[in-house]
Parts: sequence; structure tokens; C-alpha cells
Amino acid sequence: MKNANFICNENYKGEVCSVFLREFKALKPLKSARLFITARGVYEAVLNGKRVGDFIMAPGWTSYENRLQVQVYDITNLLCDSNRLEVTLSNGWFAGVKNRPLNLERVALIAKILIEYVDNTNEEIVTDESWLVGEGPLRFCDIYDGQIYDATVKPQFNKNAVICSDNDKSVLVEQIGEAVTEQERLTPVDIFKTPKGETVIDFGQNLVGYLEIKLNAVVGDIAEFSFAEVLDNNGNFYNANYRGAKCIYKYICKDGYQVFKPINTFYGFRYVRVDSFPDQITAEKFVAVVVHSNMKRTGKIETANPLLNRLYSNIIWSQKGNFLDVPTDCPQRDERLGWLGDAMVFMRTACLNFDARKFFKKWLLDMKSEQFENGAVKVVVPRSAHKDWFRNDAAGWSDAITVCPWEYYQIYGDVEILKTMFDPMKKWVNHIADITEKPNLWFGGFQYGDWLELGANEGEFKGDTRDNLVASAFYANSVNIVCKVGKILGEDVSHYEKLYQSIVTAFKTEFNDKFKTQTEHILSLQFGLCVDAVGVANSLTELIHRNGDKLQTGFLGTPYALNVLSNYGYTDLAYTLLLRENYPSWLYPVTKGATTIWEHWDGIKPDGSMWSDEMNSFNHYAYGAVGDWLYSVAGGITAAEPGFKNVHFCPRPDQRIGWFKTELYTAHGTIKSHWYYKNGKPRYEFETPVDATAEINGTFYELKKGKYKF
Repeated sequence: MKNANFICNENYKGEVCSVFLREFKALKPLKSARLFITARGVYEAVLNGKRVGDFIMAPGWTSYENRLQVQVYDITNLLCDSNRLEVTLSNGWFAGVKNRPLNLERVALIAKILIEYVDNTNEEIVTDESWLVGEGPLRFCDIYDGQIYDATVKPQFNKNAVICSDNDKSVLVEQIGEAVTEQERLTPVDIFKTPKGETVIDFGQNLVGYLEIKLNAVVGDIAEFSFAEVLDNNGNFYNANYRGAKCIYKYICKDGYQVFKPINTFYGFRYVRVDSFPDQITAEKFVAVVVHSNMKRTGKIETANPLLNRLYSNIIWSQKGNFLDVPTDCPQRDERLGWLGDAMVFMRTACLNFDARKFFKKWLLDMKSEQFENGAVKVVVPRSAHKDWFRNDAAGWSDAITVCPWEYYQIYGDVEILKTMFDPMKKWVNHIADITEKPNLWFGGFQYGDWLELGANEGEFKGDTRDNLVASAFYANSVNIVCKVGKILGEDVSHYEKLYQSIVTAFKTEFNDKFKTQTEHILSLQFGLCVDAVGVANSLTELIHRNGDKLQTGFLGTPYALNVLSNYGYTDLAYTLLLRENYPSWLYPVTKGATTIWEHWDGIKPDGSMWSDEMNSFNHYAYGAVGDWLYSVAGGITAAEPGFKNVHFCPRPDQRIGWFKTELYTAHGTIKSHWYYKNGKPRYEFETPVDATAEINGTFYELKKGKYKF
């Protein structure tokens, strides 16, 4: 991009989207042609009437002030003698309605067309003031508020409106993350009238993407739609939980038969309300196009329990819906941000479900680039300023800077990510030591605690778990990770090893196994911080039994709960919690018709009412972290060495399920584990592409590559 410039529309007012135009000729025989392009904003490029590439929402969302990915497309087969390149540029994540307080500058485009001819000559066409720009048919476009598209508008291009900006080109980097692409097409499972008389289309699955429509119309006809995840208790359309996200979908028709789908935005929905449609409403006229980062599926779980199968499907769908270039908390309301805490607890499950190496590498590099000089870590990455409560330094959220690279290494065996993130890890734990009010523990400051813990009062977000205990537990875990990473890299971590021992000692002295809540027990056991671990595990089970064999945990306690129980010999109780169908439980939302993971255990309460309008996402993967336990304990597949270079099989069967199949595709091949009951006794079948061990009823077996039955 050395000779290219960032270009802007001088007349851009922030509503109607700009279309940049460059016409050029290619009269000599071609060898190849490539388009290098990116934007501060979101673009769609069309060359000679055909879309360039399949990257939806390009160039994705990065830490704009530090990193901006450049896409490269092979356009050889799209070129002809006379060519017309049009690029529609929208605000996207860069300067949208909710992000504008952070990014006050104009959106900008930078591009280069490199043509190589058969005679070994080259031609380079770059963005500069010779390009034209005009207003296009995209009259409004926003990540949260949707779009208005007027198909009757033909752009009127202006020769004098393109200006070159002085945006820093040093932030340009190669494409690292996965492209967001169209993945599936779903047709309606029902079209019905609600009790209020509204026409609603049901696609049968809560998803992320957009609605494609086909219709016959005349010029000026309007098609309008609204979106929802669920229906209310009376069966009426309900989307109050979208909060300030308007999710507009308005299409102004041209004449005749036409097909339309939105560009440069996305929606989270299962239900679509038809607010106006000039043609007959029939199922074949509507398709829900599913979009997410283009990750290869690597994990699969199937059981004899239909509800458990649906839970696993919900985990997969929530990951797909929230892995749209960044790991978001939710994909529908006026948030859709890369919350570190959600990604941290779900990281391991995510990397078992899909090959997320490129996806997370890109996000971790953004996390590194946005760490403050003093080591502080903001709780959302990339940074956003559309709310003033995105704070720094929250335990279990900011600790993603240590936990996520470590989990990445465990699943993929990639030492390079540890090398990249080691200094940020050290800066983070050093920063905690600087800000704590109590040496060798983490006391003070703002904390989210065990967010959405069930002990909270109605309408509140935190229960009785002590913030200082949560923060100190995660402090210990982060320092321990620094020690382990340092040893792998051959670094001197003696200072951190001493610090870790001091934290463990201080934690045991401060809390002395006197834990109040389930989460306090769980975190202390998970991170090895108990004076008498067996006694604390027994105490945890007593708490759960006294609570009616129900969890009372939130975002930080829940992901570790079943693992802790199994680690201390209480796998039967773990299964009891997993298979529970009444509120609160993983299967309760399934009984309520959930097709994704909910933000709240009771997003829809047993009486049919909603938890709240304010914060009630029905596509929120955090509690889907139970997938890790399904793979590693129920399915019994764990990596004996990072990256599954060596495998350990140790399934924990339960006759209440009947049979359980687990499959993992790794860099070394496919691993399979299957258990079932015959004559009341468990049978096991394993397949391994590498050396492995199997543990059956306390007996260990050495396995070579192959298939085995026990």
C-alpha cells in the first residue's frame, strides 16, 4: 500500500453510505490481477457487477489505532477490457451509532489493484483523488440499528468529493483472522399470526445473519421487517431485550422481480415480524442466511439423551452466532462486544468445537495491542466507548490475557502464542501487585465478581460471593500460568514462583477454607487454594445438596463446577446437575424451547415471564463452557500433551444417559471415544491417531495408533 492513500468522502454526513468508483482498462493479455483493500469501516467491493470475495463485514473489527487487516482478492477472472470497481463503505464497528464517541473521524478506504500482464509488465491502480464518490442505495447502515436500502437509487458520482486523509498506514497488517462468510441458509419452519394479529416468520433456530427476500413489486413499494429471539408468554412478538438496537430492515423496491439481502450489517434472530411486504407472504420468499467466522468444525458429541443433544447443539449455535470476527457476548442487542470474561470461560470449549486458531490469534493480538503501558487490561477487546462502564482491571475478565493464551496452547500446542503473549502476561500480574490494597492478594477496585450469580436478589447482578476472594483466586491462577509459560519458554520465573507461593499462603491464611458460597468453594478448589481440599470438596457437595441438588453459581463459578466435582470423586453429582431439567439447570432452557445458550439461567422464568428487558440475551455462550466437561470427563478425551500429541482416555459413564459418543479432529488426526451399557455394564470403544493411554476403573492401558474396545 506504499503508493495508496486513505480516501474519504468530503460530503459524508454519517447516514447515507458512500460508494467509491474507479474505472480502468486492461487491454493487454492478463497474467493475474489482485485487489488489496481495507477500510476504517466496513466495505463491500463489486467489480463489473460481481461481488469481490465472500468476506462479509470486511475487514472485520480490530483495534483500529493499532492494527487494520488488509484483504487480498484474486480478481483475474473478473476483469475485462473496460472495468468498473464500486466499493460501498459503511460505518461498521469503526464509527457506528454506538461507537461514535470513540471514533469521531470519517470512515476511509484504501486499496490497490495490481495487474500483471503476460508480457511481464505491471500496472498499479491505487486509491487517490482521481477516484469518484457518490451516495448509493444504502441510505442508512449500522451494526446495531440495521439498514435502509433504496433499490431505486443510482449513485451520482462526484469528481471533486474524494479527499485523501493522513491516516496512519503503519497500522496495516496482513489478514490474520478468519473471514466472516455465509455458512448456511435456513427456510421458515412456520409462518403464523400472533394473538395481536401480527404476521411472524419462524426459522426454528436462533441465529446470526440476515434475511434474504424474493418478491415481485413496483417502484417505491416497501418491505419492512423486525427481529426477535423469542415470543412472549402469550405467543406475541417480543424484542424488548434488544434495548437500544433498532435493527431496522427497510427495503424500497425497484420494479419487477427482485432478490435482496442486506450488506455491511447483521442481525440476531429466530423470529421475523413482517411489518410490510408488497407481495404474497409465502415461505419460499424468505431465507435466513447464517453468517459467522469461517472456522472448521472439529468437535462432535452425540448421546442417547435428546435434551442433552439439544444442549450441545445450542452450545454450537451460540458459538457460531457470537464468533463473528470477535468473540462477542451477544449478537442482537446494543452491545455485541468482545467481553474478555465470556471468552475466557468459554475458550477451551470453543477450541474443541471448532478450529479457532486464526480467530483467536487475531483477537489475542488485539488484546496485546490494547494493554495499557502500566499493564492494565480493559474488559472488552477491541476497545469501545459507547458505554462508560467498560472498566479496566476486573478479575476473571482482564485475566483473559493469561488464561486465553494458555488454553490456546493446551489445545493447539502452539508455543509461538506463548512467546507473543508472555510479556503482556507478566505486565498484567505485575499491575495487580501495584493496584491491590492487600499484598499478595487482590483486594479493592471495581469487580464483576461471580456475575449473575443466582444468590443475587431479583434484578441484581451479583450474589454473596466475595469480590476479594474471586479476584485473589484469579490473581493466583494468572501468576501460576506465568510460571508455567516461563518454564516452557526457558525464561527465569523465579520471582513469579515466589510470588505464587506467597499468594497461595496469603489466600489460605485470609480465607482459611471458610467459604460461603458454591462459587467460593469451586474457585478455591479449581485453583488449588484450599488448606484441606478434600474437606472443601465435601463442603461443596453438602451446599449443593442443601440447595436441592442445584447450582447457585454465575459466570465465573459455573464453568468450573462440574470439573471440580469430578476431580474430587463426585461425578455422579456432576451428572445430576447436568441432567437436571427444572430451573436452574443447563437443560431448563432446552425444556423452554431454547436453540442457543441463554445469558440467564431463567431468561424465561417458569411462569413464562422474562427475567428483564434490560439484560436478557438468549444467545450468550458463557454457560456453554460446560462443553469442556462433556468432551473431557463425560467423553473422556483429554490431551496428555499440548496439541493432542498424546491422548488420555478416561470416560466417566453414567447409565442415566445410556450411551455417549465424542469425536475430536486434531492436527494429528481424529480421536473418538464411545461408551454404552450392555447388560448393565459399561463398554468402551476408542480410536486414536497417536500414542495414548486409557484409564478404565483405575487400570491404565498403553495404546498405539488404532482402534480399541474394552
